[in-house]
Amino acid sequence: MNTFEERRAHLKGLSNNELKERFWQLSEQLVEPLLKMGHENTTPSIERSVLLRMGFSSLEVKAIVDKAMELELLGHGAGNIVYRLSKENNTPIRETGLQLAGGQLWDQATKIFKN
Repeated sequence: MNTFEERRAHLKGLSNNELKERFWQLSEQLVEPLLKMGHENTTPSIERSVLLRMGFSSLEVKAIVDKAMELELLGHGAGNIVYRLSKENNTPIRETGLQLAGGQLWDQATKIFKN
């Protein structure tokens, strides 16, 4: 069975600064996958929150997020979908979001984000 002394043998000769540096290196290794996952993944809840902050109602948000999930576009961000289509079509963000909530523009969204 390993004792504390045996387990810390590789750290024994390190100074306080070296120990502190080692701690932060290990901390970064632990946090890196979490940060990566946060940057690369999203959830319907997060996307609903983004759209609510963009000024859409909860009913509008639900329609947009549900359709984005159905078309496997949610990973691109629901707010980003609304924004990009708004810029592509030179229409206000609100109008674009309402069109999406009404079932329109999804073919265009699929072309933009699936290619």
